[in-house]
Amino acid sequence: MTATGSVVSVYLGADGQLGKAPQDSIELAMDGIVGDRHRGLQRECWDSGDKQSAGTLRRNERQWSAVSAEELAEIGAAMGLSESLRAETLGANLCLSGVPGLSRLRRGTLLEFSSGAVLMVEEYNPPCSDMGAEIASQYTAVSGAPVAATEFSQAAKFLRGVVGVVEVAGTIAVGDLVTVIPGQLPKWLR
Repeated sequence: MTATGSVVSVYLGADGQLGKAPQDSIELAMDGIVGDRHRGLQRECWDSGDKQSAGTLRRNERQWSAVSAEELAEIGAAMGLSESLRAETLGANLCLSGVPGLSRLRRGTLLEFSSGAVLMVEEYNPPCSDMGAEIASQYTAVSGAPVAATEFSQAAKFLRGVVGVVEVAGTIAVGDLVTVIPGQLPKWLR
């Protein structure tokens, strides 16, 4: 079943920084988002979370990352944050609205934008401790108490968004519509 949402915001991130800077639009090439630190056809494996050992060169399945405005609100409420959790704090490239269950979209799901650009979902983007520490350094609880760095991992479970690859290059701008097309078996298998 398809769903239609919209692009709330888009971001680019420089090397060595977790957060990303807001943009009016982003340009997609076949190897990722132009000017973003996650661009590339390949990447080195990290210390944890990858199947291969750290430093191994592998295919880049995270040329972009997306979060949902609705899921960010759920995370912020679960953490009791005094202000709204921002997509750029989580290092996302896209913040979408009106896409139910964004974080649970399965591999192969296509995100078709009104501009003609198409992204393909590769996998769920799990919460990490580095991001928890970043949030703890920038936010406080409604009570005024500091936020514990460990709270994010628990509150963001299955709400952290998705990552994927560019399927069709183009431009994505704030306000564009996005149609979610669930992954399907190839025609010859249906």
